[in-house]
Amino acid sequence: MDYSKTGFQISRLCGRGLTLRGTGRSDKQLNSYDYLADIPPSITDSDMVEVQFKNTRKGYYRNVNGIDLVKGDIVAVEANPGHDIGTVSLTGRLAELQASKANLREDDIKRVYRRARVVDMEKYHEAKALEHETMIESRQIAQRLRLNMKIGDVEYQGDGNKAIFYYIADERVDFRQLIRVLADAFRVRIEMRQIGARQEAGRIGGTGPCGRELCCATWMKSFVSVGANAARFQDVSLNPQKLSGMCAKLKCCLNYEVDAYMEAGAKLPSREVVLQTADSDYFLFKTDIMAGLCTYSTDKRIPANLETVTAARAKEIIEMNRRGERPESLSGGAPAKDPRTSNDLLEGADLSRFDKAKRNRKPKRKGGASAQGAKPEHKAADKAERKQEGGGAERPARGRGNRPERRPGGKREGNQGPKAE
Repeated sequence: MDYSKTGFQISRLCGRGLTLRGTGRSDKQLNSYDYLADIPPSITDSDMVEVQFKNTRKGYYRNVNGIDLVKGDIVAVEANPGHDIGTVSLTGRLAELQASKANLREDDIKRVYRRARVVDMEKYHEAKALEHETMIESRQIAQRLRLNMKIGDVEYQGDGNKAIFYYIADERVDFRQLIRVLADAFRVRIEMRQIGARQEAGRIGGTGPCGRELCCATWMKSFVSVGANAARFQDVSLNPQKLSGMCAKLKCCLNYEVDAYMEAGAKLPSREVVLQTADSDYFLFKTDIMAGLCTYSTDKRIPANLETVTAARAKEIIEMNRRGERPESLSGGAPAKDPRTSNDLLEGADLSRFDKAKRNRKPKRKGGASAQGAKPEHKAADKAERKQEGGGAERPARGRGNRPERRPGGKREGNQGPKAE
């Protein structure tokens, strides 16, 4: 395909055919890909703009002034009181869809004033420089007031007239006195906003045990409750250390595949059904849900005489038992095979191929015999032969007293041995 004739520009950096305008990433979490960035404005015409602030906080505003805004622009938006500074993350039709998911009323949607000016950015950086000190001091104030709460983050408004205090509390907290003390200490309007442990992990960010950035910090905006039943449906070991995420709650990814496991589990026979054969009764011991395999045991409590059959074979035996028939064996003469194939490209490979053979650093002697392979009598004969070739003179003992002196030219004085003529 000739991309030079297209009406949009292809990103050469990512190499996946994504548009440059759509892949622009801000310095905050919850980045969104605008796949309608290169569609003509007449098709995606909407004055809705999604603006992102510190960490995961986002807001939706109307572009009533008709400013040509694209993803990544820094704008000044309406706030109560004053104005706030944020970064445009979505525009057009996609921002309209995101605002509808947030269930916002029309009165809650404010306006975009303008692109941020130099004066606006100076006030913005001055306000942001106070956030860390304010958070530390507010924690000390809450501790002095003996409030059972944790202030996790502080966010100043772009003009510095208001500060949002994000806190975590297990119980209901009466922070009316705290607000009065904070207002007197920092001389700004105070807003207390309670968040959960999952929201705090999303605001801080981090890397999960899977090696990827946390879902709550990259794309997840709404959090669904996660229960232990999601782990039971997937036959996951109920180990709290492995099931807990960075927020010390159950991992959100337990809900990703639970629907597929429930659908596949509905095709398996019930655990209470006992399979009767001519020789014994079999109880369900374990199942492989996605593979559709069932393992049965002749003992209800311990694994004994385990046999694995497919779900179709188990249901066939159940129907035979209902008719009063008992098959001779559970597997029917053909043991069940795992239909899955291994995806390991190195399966059966010898890992010792990376080991390097140790090289013999000692030089080989004349005649091809090495020093290690030479026998003791051969070593003695070689030593006597070297003495005869050297005129019978032995080397001086290596020591300080017998060490030869160096000449200025670099040669040593002393017993150099006979020179070859």
